[in-house]
Amino acid sequence: MSDTKPQITIYSTSWCAFCHTEAQWLDHLGIPYVKKDIEEDKEAYEELMQKSGGNYSGVPVTDVAGDLILGFDRPKLLDAIKTHNLNPSAN
Repeated sequence: MSDTKPQITIYSTSWCAFCHTEAQWLDHLGIPYVKKDIEEDKEAYEELMQKSGGNYSGVPVTDVAGDLILGFDRPKLLDAIKTHNLNPSAN
C-alpha cells in the first residue's frame, strides 16, 4: 500500500452534483484524492481562495498537483492526471 499523500484535491459543496460525480469517476479510475467541503470547512475555503487568487466562481475546483481545473472537465482532468503521472493503472 502506498503511503504517499493524494495529489488531487476536490474543493466541493455537499449539494454539488458535479462534485459527487467527479469523486465517483475518480473512484472508478482508482485515483486517490482528498475532497474538501468549502462550506463546512473554513480552512478549505481559505485554501481555495489562496490557490485561486480569490477568483472563485463555482465548484468543483480540482487541484491536480498544482493545476487548478474549474468544473468537472474530464478531458482537462485526464490531461493533468497524465501530465503528473497520477493514474495508478498506467504505472
